[in-house]
Amino acid sequence: MREADKTRILIADDHEIVRRGLRSMLESQSNWEVVGEAVTGREAVELAKTLMPQVAVIDVSMPELNGLEATRQILKALPQTEVLILTMHESEQVVREVLDAGARGYVLKSDAGRDLIAAVDALRQRRTFFSSRVSEMLLQSYLGRQERAPAAAAELPRNRLTAREREIVQLLAEGKTNKEVASALNISIKTAETHRTNIMNKLDLHSISELVRYAVRNNIVEP
Repeated sequence: MREADKTRILIADDHEIVRRGLRSMLESQSNWEVVGEAVTGREAVELAKTLMPQVAVIDVSMPELNGLEATRQILKALPQTEVLILTMHESEQVVREVLDAGARGYVLKSDAGRDLIAAVDALRQRRTFFSSRVSEMLLQSYLGRQERAPAAAAELPRNRLTAREREIVQLLAEGKTNKEVASALNISIKTAETHRTNIMNKLDLHSISELVRYAVRNNIVEP
């Protein structure tokens, strides 16, 4: 089979054993090729821009840049790439954020053995795919969305953050200093400090420990 006929896939997960298992499953399909593996969300974005995969399989919880922010950046740079979120998180909030980020596939890691091949096959054909439990959750959310309106309103503070501010929240919650944030994002230390001040003011937070709790509650970092 010619190289151009193969489906090019990028894997992003910070656990080597998971990446190895995913690669084995995906490359069991004769016309699929895993062209790259990323350990962090930031690395996933850079590899995607270089390798231009047709499908990116991305974990939600990754260091430096979580899977949701990585998805947003990949799809902004490469609108033709389809993103499959593969995660252990099973909550309505995460599902909603995955859809908001632009991913059209969502498979729970516990269902990967059964659903991964079908999910990637659907995405490469420009169709959506959700694990059965996720589909049920979406249906229940749709049916009960009026009752949940107050809860949705309570999440508005996170939605007020810009993409760059969400990146900075994750780096700060991971223990990075202003200097390390500036280095990671290629900005000046003063700009990093300004962002940090603006974030704390926007969210009405008064300490890094409060910011960490906020990041955990909103699935920006893992506890």
